Amino acid sequence: MAELKVQCFTVSLDGYGAGPNQSLENPMGENAEELHNWFRGTRTFERMLGDESKGTDGPDEDFAARGFANIGAWILGRNMFGPIRGEWPDDNWKGWWGDEPPYHVPVFVLTHHARAPLEMKGGTTFYFVTDGIESAYAQAMKAANGKDVRLGGGVATVREYLQAGLVDEMHLAISPVLLGSGESLFAGMDLASLGFRCTEHVPTQAATHVVLRKN
Repeated sequence: MAELKVQCFTVSLDGYGAGPNQSLENPMGENAEELHNWFRGTRTFERMLGDESKGTDGPDEDFAARGFANIGAWILGRNMFGPIRGEWPDDNWKGWWGDEPPYHVPVFVLTHHARAPLEMKGGTTFYFVTDGIESAYAQAMKAANGKDVRLGGGVATVREYLQAGLVDEMHLAISPVLLGSGESLFAGMDLASLGFRCTEHVPTQAATHVVLRKN
């Protein structure tokens, strides 16, 4: 059965999934550049950049690769699509990844402001959903055609889907850095009451990987 999964989602030791003041220059927020070091060294990341010859193997790579396996659609919060806030000034911004994003499947972007679908190279089409998280979930599940849907974030979007009871599994990579402030993933949230339990935990030099599944 198809599931909604949070994959390869990195948090700091003090629980922040992004630093403060996200911007074009600091898409993950201030002082958060080290959060994703575990991912940047993997073969999966290098492959996303178009280089098949670089990158490391091992548990970090295993979790990175799992994050793309059997994924038929994505859901993203607007901040994960770009730094623009409010009304779209034009259609020039086409995401963080250039002409060929690494998704290669339909991507449903949560927003309050309508925009026409955006078809990119490599099989990615961005659809802009203005009628809420349940609508995005239903559209993504239909588009995935029996495969899983990956919930890409950011923090506020993951929290919304958790609180709505729609997330089936989460893979968190806990990075050995302290941010001190930013967007807290689990503040005020009772994951046990939401039905989650830890099914895997794998430490590496760069991160501690934890998988939480709903009972």
